[in-house]
Amino acid sequence: MITVSQVDICYRMPHDKIQSMKEYLVALLHGKLRYDFFYALHDVSFHVGRGEVLGILGDNGAGKSTLLKVIAGILKPTSGSVRIRGNVVPMLELGSGFDYDLTGRENIFLNGAILGYSEKFLQEKFREIVAFSELEAFLDVPVRNYSSGMVMRLAFSIASVVEPDVLIVDEILAVGDVPFQEKSYARMLELMHRGTTVLLVSHNLEQIQRLCDRVLWLKDGRVVCINKTKPVCDAYVKGKRP
Repeated sequence: MITVSQVDICYRMPHDKIQSMKEYLVALLHGKLRYDFFYALHDVSFHVGRGEVLGILGDNGAGKSTLLKVIAGILKPTSGSVRIRGNVVPMLELGSGFDYDLTGRENIFLNGAILGYSEKFLQEKFREIVAFSELEAFLDVPVRNYSSGMVMRLAFSIASVVEPDVLIVDEILAVGDVPFQEKSYARMLELMHRGTTVLLVSHNLEQIQRLCDRVLWLKDGRVVCINKTKPVCDAYVKGKRP
C-alpha cells in the first residue's frame, strides 16, 4: 500500500545572521551567502503492506512527524519518492483546519471539505459525527469558545468518519477525557480490523506494542531499523540497534 524510496527532506539555512533584506541582497550580490544544510529525513526507505499497522518510534526531532507529512502529501521530498495505493486520511495536528470564528456545525463542513469529503457525504454522516463527538449541545457555539479537548473531539470525529485505505495517525489517541479516549481507541481498532493500513506515531510504547505489526525506528532523520514490534521496542528502550 505504501512504498517510500530513498526520501530526503533537506532544509537550507543561512550560515550568517542576516538582519534585513538589504543585508541579504548585498551578501547575494557579492557572492557571500553561505548556507548550512539540515536533513530532517535522509535516505528513508520502507514499504507497508495492505492491512498492516506500522508504528514509528524515535526521540523528539527524529523526523517522525516530518515523515508522516511527506507520506500524507503535505511536504514534498527534496529527493526520493512516495507511492500510495488508495485514499489517505491523515490525522495530523487535529483542529488545524478549523476557523475559530465559525460554529462547530460550520466547521464540520469546512474541515470535512479540507479533508476531501463532499458536502453530500458530510450531510449523510453529520449525525454520526455529532453523536461521536458528544458535542450536540455546543454545535451552534463558535469554536473559539470550545476547550482544547472539545476541539480535538470534534476534529477526531470528523477525521475518523470515513473508512480509508491508509490512515496516518500522529499522537492523537489521547483526545479529550478518559471515556472519550477509550472510545477513540475503539474506533481506531475498528478501522484496523476492517483492513485499513495504519501508520502510527506514538511515544506510548505500550500502545505501540498492542497495536502494531512492525515498528520503524528513526534517529536523526535516518532509519535505525524496521522489524517486528517486540525486538525494535526492546532495542529502542536500550538505545541499541537490535
